[in-house]
Amino acid sequence: MFKSWWPRLRRVLVAGMLVWVPVGITVLVLQLLIDLADQTLRLIPEPYRPEALLGFPIPGLGLVLSLVLLFVTGLVAANVFGRRIIGLWESVLRRIPLVRTIYTAAKGFLEMVLSGKRGSFSRVLLIEYPRRGIYCIAFQTSSTVGQLAEHTPDSVCVFVPTTPNPTSGFLVVAPRKDLIELDMSVEDAIKLVVSVGVVVPDPDNLPRVDAGAGASEA
Repeated sequence: MFKSWWPRLRRVLVAGMLVWVPVGITVLVLQLLIDLADQTLRLIPEPYRPEALLGFPIPGLGLVLSLVLLFVTGLVAANVFGRRIIGLWESVLRRIPLVRTIYTAAKGFLEMVLSGKRGSFSRVLLIEYPRRGIYCIAFQTSSTVGQLAEHTPDSVCVFVPTTPNPTSGFLVVAPRKDLIELDMSVEDAIKLVVSVGVVVPDPDNLPRVDAGAGASEA
């Protein structure tokens, strides 16, 4: 009897999990982000914090303060005087060995993703790795210049992200003829990487992989 109704019960339980588990994960992630943003309230002197003035904390107030702080920082960084101050601050950070490595990598990645410059994460590609016949998702970051172009003509720099954390990965200098360009947005490709291949955007629209197909010119 147990064997007869267990498959149906299992389907019902799985259907319920598919509804509530993503909601729970979303709530937890948002709660984590709000809690992290609330840490900016520590910038306010303790006697003037909401919990001290009102007697109770206000959830999410740190998020508002973080947005205001980002806006003000952006205004300062957008003018000449602010750029000089930030330049001095970055020169100090780049003199500290461990901090220099982390800061430079983090800033370079964000500039590459958010700048919108031509060539920075401009195309989603397939690259054969770790051997022939096996493909990885990659992003074109730039065309090769300088010494790279001298030694590897007609090649591009591509970033191969790791799963499920697309902010880590490695740089590959690859010939254009060995790359396959996908008709996929960067956002959809990142979803594919983060979901370890579970979330596949519009699979019917992905181009068929041909051995001789190469990435088009940037």
